Amino acid sequence: MKACFMGLGYIGLPTAIIAAKEGGVDIIGVDINPSVVEQTNAGHLHIIEPGMEEMLQEVVKSGKLHASVKPELADAYFMVVPTPFKGNHEPDVSYVEAATRAVIPLLKEGDLYVIESTSPVGTTEKMAEIIFSERPELQGKIYIAYCPERVLPGNVIYELVHNDRVIGGLDEASTKKAQEFYGQFVKGTLHPTNARTAEMCKLTENSSRDVQIAFANELSLICDKAGINVWDLINLANKHPRVNILQPGCGVGGHCIAVDPYFITADFPAESKLIADAREINNYKAFWCAEKVKNAMLEFELKNHRKPVVAMMGLAFKPDIDDLRESPAKQIVSKVMQSCNNANILVVEPNVKEHNVFKLTDYKEAYEKADIAVFLTAHKPFKSLAWDDKKVILDFCGIFKK
Repeated sequence: MKACFMGLGYIGLPTAIIAAKEGGVDIIGVDINPSVVEQTNAGHLHIIEPGMEEMLQEVVKSGKLHASVKPELADAYFMVVPTPFKGNHEPDVSYVEAATRAVIPLLKEGDLYVIESTSPVGTTEKMAEIIFSERPELQGKIYIAYCPERVLPGNVIYELVHNDRVIGGLDEASTKKAQEFYGQFVKGTLHPTNARTAEMCKLTENSSRDVQIAFANELSLICDKAGINVWDLINLANKHPRVNILQPGCGVGGHCIAVDPYFITADFPAESKLIADAREINNYKAFWCAEKVKNAMLEFELKNHRKPVVAMMGLAFKPDIDDLRESPAKQIVSKVMQSCNNANILVVEPNVKEHNVFKLTDYKEAYEKADIAVFLTAHKPFKSLAWDDKKVILDFCGIFKK
C-alpha cells in the first residue's frame, strides 16, 4: 500500500514515519517548503522529537519514505496541514482545501481520503463536495473520513502507536476503510463514529483542557492578590479524592489548546460562553505576566539606580520541546522588550539553537548574570538551578513553586 501525506510538520512527518516503519506502508511525504523536503530526504528531522530522527533515517534508507513538493499517485491521501486563523479568530481551512485540490487529479476508485488537520465541524463534508464537484465520477467510489491526531510533543513515538483514535467516516464503509489503514500501526483502540462527531471530538478534547487550565490560571491571579502560594493551595486541594486541579502557567500555547476552542466559539458563539471565557482568561494571563515583569524591572531600577539584567527563561509553549507556535512565553518576552528601551534582557530557550528575532543565551549564563529571573517554561534544565535570594525571581511555571 502507498500513502501520500500532505504536510510534513509536527504531526504529518511523525505519522508518516510511524506508518512506514510500524505499518510497512510506502510513504510519499509532501510539503510546500523545499527545505523540509530536502532535509527529510537526507534523513534529517527538521523538528525536535526524541528518537524520531533515527526512525526517519531508517525508513528513508530502506526506501519506505521519500519526500516531494508535489503529491504522487497513491492508495490513500492524508491532509495534515495547518488550520490557522483569519479575521477575528475565525478558522481558515484554505490550507486543507489547497491540499485537497492538489490530490483531486490523482484520486481513483477505491482510494482513501482522510483529514487529520484540526477542522471546524462540517469540514470533511465540505471537502467531499469539492472533490465530487471536480470528479463526479468518484461519487460513492472512494472512502472519505476524519481522524484527528492525539499526541503529546516529546512523546510522539509512543502515543502515535498506543493512543486510541477516533475515526469518523462520511459513511460506515469509509469509517471501516480508515480503521483498516490505522490498524496497521496503531495498537490503541480505533473508535468508530461519524465525521461530524470526530471533528467535534478533537475540538472538545482541547477545549476541555483549556477550561481546566483557565481555572488554574484564574486561581493563580486570585492567590497573587490574596498573598497565598498557589502551588501549595492546589497541592492541598488535590488531596480531595475527586479534585484534580491542573498547574497554572503563563498562559496557553501551541497549535491545539490555544487554537481549537475558537473553532467552536466561531461557529456557536451564543452557546459557548464558558469556552470563550476560558480563552480570555488564558490570554489575559500572558498579559498579566508581562506586566509583572515590567513592574519588577521598574522597582529594581528605582531601588538600585540602574537598569536590571533580566533573564527570560523559556520561549516554547510547553516544557522540553522546540515548538514556539502560539507561545505565551514568546509573547511575554516580546511585550517586555518592546516596552523597555535599552533594557538588558537575556533570552533563553535551550531547545532552539538560534532564533531569527531573539539572540539566545545559555540558561546557566543567563541565570548567573540576572538580577531578575523570569521563568516562563518549565524546561528540565531549569530545574537544576538553585534558588537565589539575591535575585528577584518571577516563577510563572512552578520551577521552584515559591
